[in-house]
Amino acid sequence: MFRFKREQFVVNVGGVKFGGQPGELATVLCGTIFYQGHKIVQDEERGAFDRAAADLLVARQAELSEETGNPAVLHLYARTIEALEKYLAFAEQAWAGPVIIDSADASVRAGGAAMVSEIGFADKVIYNSISVATSRTEAQAIKDSEVDSAILLAYHPTDSGVDGMLQVLEGGAAMAEKGLILLAEDLGITNKLIDPGVVPMGSGAGASLRFSTVAKARLGLPVGSGIHNAVSAWPWLRQKDKATGKCCDGAASAMQILAAGDFLLYGPIENAGFIFPAAAMADILVAEAVHDLDNEPMPSHPINRLV
Repeated sequence: MFRFKREQFVVNVGGVKFGGQPGELATVLCGTIFYQGHKIVQDEERGAFDRAAADLLVARQAELSEETGNPAVLHLYARTIEALEKYLAFAEQAWAGPVIIDSADASVRAGGAAMVSEIGFADKVIYNSISVATSRTEAQAIKDSEVDSAILLAYHPTDSGVDGMLQVLEGGAAMAEKGLILLAEDLGITNKLIDPGVVPMGSGAGASLRFSTVAKARLGLPVGSGIHNAVSAWPWLRQKDKATGKCCDGAASAMQILAAGDFLLYGPIENAGFIFPAAAMADILVAEAVHDLDNEPMPSHPINRLV
């Protein structure tokens, strides 16, 4: 294990801290709810869902976060702005921590930025995401909002390697007028979280792990990923039983942490039961490995709760 020479920035979103040297802060775990195909969603267009089931899932994530010391974020996915409004109303009542607003539709994301600003919720929101595909309309909506935290998606559509991702962040990779870091700053984003955009296994998924250490060494910003996406898209694994899939998912999450990841977009919130223990274990091992490098774990770190 190691200690970065470059100063490591720590960002605070709604009381949850991301970043720092390996072993200092526990990995932040972000579980997705209301995702496409989620069984608790009864109408994706209107945002109708089983409230009791949602309450249980959110409460379970909160319990595991308290038990392990790994902070948690609620990742809201919405198909429409009407649905997002209902999901946000639910989150305000059921969840005390930060939330990620997300959608495959840019107009929903942009509308969400305006909505959370109007209801005074913007300081607890992480926008997902700013990328080379962000249009001027969406960018203006972010700028006009009070949202100051966002995930910068370093995905390069033609170069899935580390160099391609860095080009997206620093120079736009000839696909945008400026790199995502400068763009985010122009839009009022002060809390920047870096995500390489994990591609399927066999297409360069492993590069996202190396990118984490390279990006932190070069930029000093918090880095994480949805490494779960590489696992869920693995055709061979789909033929195996659920227990095997969970083992691989947990292992991939631990590998991201070992590669100096600061946060995990761990996928369906139902996975919290095995992701939190896997992440806590990885955090403990990392903290022990860097003990003689002056990377002191915070009091709430899993090593101080579970060992």
